[in-house]
Amino acid sequence: MHSIIFELYVLDMNWTYSDTHPCFELYNTTYIFLHNPSILCVFIYIILSCLSLATVCGNLLVIISIVYFKQLHIPTNYLILSLAVADLLVGVIVFPFSMAQTLTSCLYKENVFCKIRDWFDITLSTSSILNLCCISIDRYYAICNPLTYKNTVTGRAAGVMIFMTWSVAVMIGTSILSGGNNQVACTETCLVDIVLTNITGPIFAFFMPALIMICIYLKIFFVAQRQRNSIQISKCGVISKTERKATKTLAIVMGVFLLCMTPYFLCIIFLPFASETPPFSLIEALNWLTLSNSMLNPFIYAFFYSWFRSACKMIVFGEIFKSNLANTKLMG
Repeated sequence: MHSIIFELYVLDMNWTYSDTHPCFELYNTTYIFLHNPSILCVFIYIILSCLSLATVCGNLLVIISIVYFKQLHIPTNYLILSLAVADLLVGVIVFPFSMAQTLTSCLYKENVFCKIRDWFDITLSTSSILNLCCISIDRYYAICNPLTYKNTVTGRAAGVMIFMTWSVAVMIGTSILSGGNNQVACTETCLVDIVLTNITGPIFAFFMPALIMICIYLKIFFVAQRQRNSIQISKCGVISKTERKATKTLAIVMGVFLLCMTPYFLCIIFLPFASETPPFSLIEALNWLTLSNSMLNPFIYAFFYSWFRSACKMIVFGEIFKSNLANTKLMG
């Protein structure tokens, strides 16, 4: 995510990279794929291909489940659907581009494939964190204002949030990439701007939304604790139990997202103050850690949501093609 920031700083500092990539070699200032790849290279690409396939299949199951089964047509699931679309596109577009044109080679010499990968990477990553922000807001109203939740967070409201999420993500992706292209051609006077970009970019793109989500979930936790023995919960027993389970599951989704993304952004924050270039292996590993997050969410849903397991079973075994099961009751 945001590999353009790495590239800007490296180009301006004229750092040299001595690490060798197990699958690529440097030839006339261009990285080319090895004619006889090593066993390590083959192993890495098998693993990455499996990650890409798992990401696509898992999120495709989430999308089909929510779209097909009418009982799942609720605001919370619309936001989950939007998140799954972003994760699916990561598996379909960003994974293959990153395998064909590695972050390592893009840092050394950028081409059109690097720009395409960077745009999708930035846009989809931004969309993911904004979707998670919307989900945290949905959970806040569901737990803290259960009596007015259905009137406040409607399908239309969820649609507006999804539209705003993707619009802002596209604008941020385009502006960062455009700003990066302008800074690449500048002289040493751009150093301050690039350092500020490395610091302010991650703060506004990741750390600030992450802090907002953490605060919201902490507020939800304390409110839920107070409500456990309240009269309000006794009146809405079944609904509150369902909402609490959904909140717990989606909080875990957010936690996994933060675990996958935080190391990368911490690296970006401290990069301007480093005296030496981080090794290729570290940069590549952090990059793939952020991308692997897109694969994990469906597994979390499968572990915590019985409705998702039931839906997956009917989809995988082709039951939805044999008869109309759209009205099947999946949630108790």
